[in-house]
Amino acid sequence: MPHTDSATTDMAIAAPAPVVSVKPVVLPAPDRGADLHVRVSAPVTGNELPVIVFSHGFGSSLHGYGPLTDFWAAHGFVVIQPTHLDSRTLGVPPEDPRTPRIWRYRVEDMKRVLDQLDLLEAAVPGLGGRLDRSRIAAAGHSFGGQTAGNLLGMRALDPQSKTEEDLSDPRIKAGVLLATAGNGGADLTPFAAENFPFMNPSFTHMTTPALVVAGDRDDSPLTVRGPEWMTDPYVLSPGDKSLLTLFGAEHSLGGIAGYEVKETTDENPARVALLQHLTWAYLRHALDIEDADWSAARKTLSESTDPLGRIESK
Repeated sequence: MPHTDSATTDMAIAAPAPVVSVKPVVLPAPDRGADLHVRVSAPVTGNELPVIVFSHGFGSSLHGYGPLTDFWAAHGFVVIQPTHLDSRTLGVPPEDPRTPRIWRYRVEDMKRVLDQLDLLEAAVPGLGGRLDRSRIAAAGHSFGGQTAGNLLGMRALDPQSKTEEDLSDPRIKAGVLLATAGNGGADLTPFAAENFPFMNPSFTHMTTPALVVAGDRDDSPLTVRGPEWMTDPYVLSPGDKSLLTLFGAEHSLGGIAGYEVKETTDENPARVALLQHLTWAYLRHALDIEDADWSAARKTLSESTDPLGRIESK
């Protein structure tokens, strides 16, 4: 029997709404070398719908992360998923001249989505006029967490210009960073330092409210520090932040990357259900929709006799 937790079962949450999803919506991107393909998912009912722009992990695409994105859309969010240039579906080779700037193209993809909300809204039947553009969040997993983090104010040292540029976007009001890399420099393994020179972030200016999610068994080959490296986006950033540490979770956090995908090494449906509910409740809190669900979820998790994780905030 899978492990279940009271924080999963006791949260009051409305029944899921039917969802309409359109893919691909193609955004012209002549400076990118390939047009940007996007998936848009939305509940068929409701108005003033908040928006989540989701950045996938390395190699994934707009087709991934259904366990999270389907849940969010069925519970009141419009979810927008671009396919970045590192996706396996595009087959961009390592020697491609765009490769050194893949990390930056990802951020530009997210901003292009925000710039083209009119087109994306019009592409989904019945969605017109139902978006709340004052409530937009950025979320991402792994490499996508760094991408979302850039929009929240995290700065990366550009390996070409040797400068840190502010890539934050004031349209983003909150974020969820899932299994996101920490400090660079001496904290990186030689492999990571050689192959991912852009992994030298600074969290000093990441002031936008965010929920950071880390697995306590996410022992990344990119760092010499072990799983606690993934808590750096919380520990080293200022402002309103929360950290969800998932017990026993590896990099896929129980299976968020897709339904039955081979990347999942720690399959745990209860952990995924907990993460669905907590990220949903957090974003409703951080986007000033309502606070009751986030407060209730934190209380339930803290009082559990056998919790799947813990939450701390600052």
